[in-house]
Amino acid sequence: MILVSSCLAGLNVRYNGTHCLDERIRDLVAKKEAMTVCPEVLGGLSTPREPAEIIGGSGEDVLDGKAKIVSCSGIDVTEQFIKGAYLALEKAQQLGATMIVLKENSPSCGSTHIYDGTFSGKIVAGTGVTAALLKRNGLEVISESEFIERGL
Repeated sequence: MILVSSCLAGLNVRYNGTHCLDERIRDLVAKKEAMTVCPEVLGGLSTPREPAEIIGGSGEDVLDGKAKIVSCSGIDVTEQFIKGAYLALEKAQQLGATMIVLKENSPSCGSTHIYDGTFSGKIVAGTGVTAALLKRNGLEVISESEFIERGL
């Protein structure tokens, strides 16, 4: 079983109420070979919602209490992101997920890159909170581009 970011399956759960449909991922969900998850929605955030970025580090730093996640208007949403990450981990474990495909650049789901915390559109190396937690728990986490590159 593969766990995938809901937005990659065509669900309108991104911060701006849109999706990032990948037809292969949607087809896997339709065939019940994959299940969807949106950590931000699981954590209690609405759709749409203000964009949020990690300030002061990466997802690992957020989990360690060394960084936080704030919306573009300065609202601290760290608690919701952490709650969503733990609920996504629980879902992955319950499903026995062998791979998790997450949306790159997201403060939750970025597996190798995230926004730099300045709301300027600059992308830096780093992981989102959910990706970091899943990796810490020994799960294979890849981005949608890596999923495509592997031809899965």
